[in-house]
Amino acid sequence: MFNSTQLSDKTLEYSKEITTALLGVDRLYRLESGDEEGLVVVDMSAGEFQPEIFADYDEARQRWKKLRTLAEGLPEADRRKYYDQLCHSTLAFIEWRQNGLPFTEQLSSFLHVPAAPASDDQLDELCRQMRDLLNQMGYSGDLVTQFTAWENRTRVPADEVPDVLREMLNQAWDRTETRLHIPAEKSDGMKVCLVSGKAFNARCDYLRRTIELNTDPILTRSGLKHLIVHEAYPGHYVQFKLRETWYREGTAPADGLLSVVNTASSSTFEGIADNGMILLDWIKTDDDRLQSLLNRYRSGIGTGAAWRLHALGWSIEQTTDWLRERALTGGEGWVAGRMRFLSAPARAVLIWSYWWGEAVVTPAYLNVSHDRRPDFLRYLYGRMHSNETVGMFI
Repeated sequence: MFNSTQLSDKTLEYSKEITTALLGVDRLYRLESGDEEGLVVVDMSAGEFQPEIFADYDEARQRWKKLRTLAEGLPEADRRKYYDQLCHSTLAFIEWRQNGLPFTEQLSSFLHVPAAPASDDQLDELCRQMRDLLNQMGYSGDLVTQFTAWENRTRVPADEVPDVLREMLNQAWDRTETRLHIPAEKSDGMKVCLVSGKAFNARCDYLRRTIELNTDPILTRSGLKHLIVHEAYPGHYVQFKLRETWYREGTAPADGLLSVVNTASSSTFEGIADNGMILLDWIKTDDDRLQSLLNRYRSGIGTGAAWRLHALGWSIEQTTDWLRERALTGGEGWVAGRMRFLSAPARAVLIWSYWWGEAVVTPAYLNVSHDRRPDFLRYLYGRMHSNETVGMFI
């Protein structure tokens, strides 16, 4: 039987080496690039781990090659696979910084996903499902007309957003507690800060216990519900809180104290958060069901826009027009924010983590029997995962 709480001492010690080496590459990258967000975007170690000092990328490469060899000797099959892929991602990141790396290789080597956008057939099928649902809900006209009417009906006025979010956060915490214990008082949870002009719809600033919510896109009730679940409970706040708590208890690996971009865990990090509505059994209305399809569609057209900009060489203007024509909802604020996100070279591939994450995590969760889901959630939240290792729970 799978022991959901224990990793070998060898793996826990190895994870400490991984942590300092990741911080070392992050330090090197920040110094040479001037990117203030860095490779490690969250560090919960509170100074316990310091960056390994690399004189240059050549020295870092040699260290990561050694770490990849060491990963072969770990006792747990899922840890051997994950850390091998993490090392592969980091070595590819080093190569990108030294010599450049084609966009397609960034996708396959950073994230370990196919180097292709969501297909036209996949996007068409999502549009068909959304249109069928909107028809059932009584909306008429073409898809854009239907979505405009739906968005007008479900839009949350700006002055009501804070109260709506507070109530949703309270409900999401309570629902999460019935399925996955949060080792904190509710007062430790997230507050919301309204922002504008950002490259995200919402962002979890865990260390400040703040969700930054971009008010530029048109905001709907079901959209806000998804964002709260994704960024807070049982999404990113719970991911960070459990990884931090379980590490302090000695049962989780040290590298869980870090959140790293452009790496093997990027897709599952977002997938765990996007699985939140399923985990909470909170898809209760047609609006919720439509929002779920819309989220998937938006991730898909995001990959299409990023592919056109970075792989096909389209201009910002061409890509923005393409995205605007397909956006369906959110207004110009959503298009502008998504383009800010996609156009940053250091974050160019990350939209694929949303497209692949949910597609990997949700089926894995649903395939586990109800009596084994507590163990699976410990496995899912208690260690870092790639798309492949999520399915290695036995």
